[in-house]
Amino acid sequence: MSSERERRFGDIAATVTEPVRRFLRRRVDADTADDVLADTLLVCWRRLDEVPAGPEALPWAYAVARHALANVERSSRRQRRLAHRITVMDPPTETIPFDEEADPRVAEALKRLRPDQAELLRLWAWEQLGAAEIATVLHISANAASIRLHRAKGKFKEIWADLKDQAE
Repeated sequence: MSSERERRFGDIAATVTEPVRRFLRRRVDADTADDVLADTLLVCWRRLDEVPAGPEALPWAYAVARHALANVERSSRRQRRLAHRITVMDPPTETIPFDEEADPRVAEALKRLRPDQAELLRLWAWEQLGAAEIATVLHISANAASIRLHRAKGKFKEIWADLKDQAE
């Protein structure tokens, strides 16, 4: 039974792969086309009993590829909207240098913070996330993230001032 299924899939794949690849490459870049083609062939395998026999297999595969491509485009739009939301958020009024290599005091200041505060600051400064995104990462409310971030910044500033005073 499985060898018959594999043979049938091999025949379908041999028939549809190149035409579907060309179909996709006329619409998107080569890497995306290859990803969508892989998704299309996976659907063909999973729904092998539904794939029409003979020449009707190609239009059926085109339809699957169109749906898979629509999924990729929706995902891409969601990613662009998220990136836009992140870039328009209120940027921090003060940038704290978090380059541990350039200034070992940064590493020392982070060590003196509670681990959860240090992680908040890393997400904010290094990953450039706002309070809402930090909330998502940490599974807390946006309000809680905002309050904790404010406190962590304040604590870091205290530690930073103390380290600067010690260095002088």
